[in-house]
Amino acid sequence: MNWQKEGLVYKPDGSQPFSRTHAQVPFGYPMGDKLRVYFSTRDESIASAVSFVEVNPDNLSEVTYVHDKACLSKGKVGMFDEAGTMPSWFLPVRSADGTDEIWLYYTGWNKSETASYRLSIGLAISRDGGLTFERKYTGPVLDRSIYDQVWIAQPCVMREEQADGSINWRMWYLSCTKIEVINGHPEPFYDVKYAESNDGINWERTGHVCVGYDQFTDAIGRPTVYKDGDLYKMYFSYRNATNYRTDVQRSYRIGYAESKDGISWERRDELAGIERSADGWDSMMMDYCHIFKNHDQWVMLYNGNGFGASGFGFATQPVV
Repeated sequence: MNWQKEGLVYKPDGSQPFSRTHAQVPFGYPMGDKLRVYFSTRDESIASAVSFVEVNPDNLSEVTYVHDKACLSKGKVGMFDEAGTMPSWFLPVRSADGTDEIWLYYTGWNKSETASYRLSIGLAISRDGGLTFERKYTGPVLDRSIYDQVWIAQPCVMREEQADGSINWRMWYLSCTKIEVINGHPEPFYDVKYAESNDGINWERTGHVCVGYDQFTDAIGRPTVYKDGDLYKMYFSYRNATNYRTDVQRSYRIGYAESKDGISWERRDELAGIERSADGWDSMMMDYCHIFKNHDQWVMLYNGNGFGASGFGFATQPVV
């Protein structure tokens, strides 16, 4: 089924010091009578931070509130997130003492002398309804490993109840396996791998690839996984490694895969149901989507040109 594009929603106006440009990796978080959209934004030094806007859940094109602070800023010198924080996945969690929390799995940025940057996955927790997030640990919960050679980033996290009542935490994440210097620039190659946990903190990895490389695909952007009936669906963005910043034939577009168990996936990009526009804010790129249910529709938030520099918009599809 095709997605109906509804247009651009929000782009920073540059008036806030912490948010000069970008509304990258948008994430829709329903909160009763409002819908909050978290995203990554950048200051003058290109350091990323987490912030949000709120939109009318009955009209997602209507921005009702723009937050004027960062919810989570870059870490201290020497830490895994000293160059910036980028949100990836938010989950409501009830703590052991009964406190309602929001867990944020985020990407921490470090600069690299030879590869431009290095990424790791951190965990931050909010106890004030998502206005501020405090790091659970000052170190990452997941970093590069024998399975993830260069960096690891942008997880999608799902909790599923098992037959014995226990909770299985599942993660699909980006795994950078190599860097190649192309046209004088270090380019990362990354696929989607899988991990499991029984507490959301300690994760077991086996190196299992869910969506990998092919003749065109050299990099896959932020997976979003959800269940539609008994079927797991994954949307993601993918691109080539050569001239993808300037050549529309090689830049990010939306891909799709499906699975019966969340582990073995069949890639079916022809069923993605959405394409880049002929012109406008999403004509060069479509990337970093998040999909969630709102009323009787599936909603896809996504970025367009410039890796989120042009803001985020949305598309819809009826729930059937």
